[in-house]
Amino acid sequence: MERWYEESFGDDYLVVYKHRDAAGAYEEVRAMIGWLGLPPGASVLDLCCGMGRHSLALADFGYRVTGVDLSGVLLAEARKRDTMRRVRWLRGDMRRVPAEGPFDAVVNLFTSFGYFAADAENEKVIGEIARLLGPGGRFIIDFLNAAYVETNLVPCSERAQGRCRIEENRRVEEGFVRKRIRIREPGKPVRHYDEQVKCYGLEQFEAMTAAAGLRIDRVYGGYDGRPYERTTSPRLILTGTKEGNVQP
Repeated sequence: MERWYEESFGDDYLVVYKHRDAAGAYEEVRAMIGWLGLPPGASVLDLCCGMGRHSLALADFGYRVTGVDLSGVLLAEARKRDTMRRVRWLRGDMRRVPAEGPFDAVVNLFTSFGYFAADAENEKVIGEIARLLGPGGRFIIDFLNAAYVETNLVPCSERAQGRCRIEENRRVEEGFVRKRIRIREPGKPVRHYDEQVKCYGLEQFEAMTAAAGLRIDRVYGGYDGRPYERTTSPRLILTGTKEGNVQP
């Protein structure tokens, strides 16, 4: 599963996650813009933008947005949705972002972190966030709350999506949340994909961000702005600032 993300974020991703709609992204972004405290017209990088739901919502709120993702399939979908060409779309790895700063803010949303097995590789992503921000720039990392997932995980689920039957099996093992997805479609062989995310907690994020010259200002447990509680919060959402005197 070392490079699982290169296979999983293709055409079938659009089938499996079709239920994630633009309205939901708009509401999530509306909650987050107050945390960023940025004026209209500020420059924002959406790191791992996927289909562009959050990037387009950020553009709706008046920001100048750049979306970066590794998946050509998801970027093609994002460009198709961006009918007014309001967002700059770039293809690239989150560890080596093909952009130069400074940005006023970098956002990494909907558990688009922890994809790599080695801590050093995930730390590179934090380093890129620091590199791309100007002094005083703001960031949001919206991650799963590993402790909550461990106690509330739904091991198996099944649903229909058009002609497809989607089966999802989830488990927590070896420090990762892992998912096996099977897609059954009449007349076609069963297709399967694996996903995994490393289970980082608040203390690990504090260490990684501090090493990169980033300061965590607030920690939320959900998009509604609830305080973070280790065992009961569904999300671990970090907001913070790049220290002004650090050159990562």
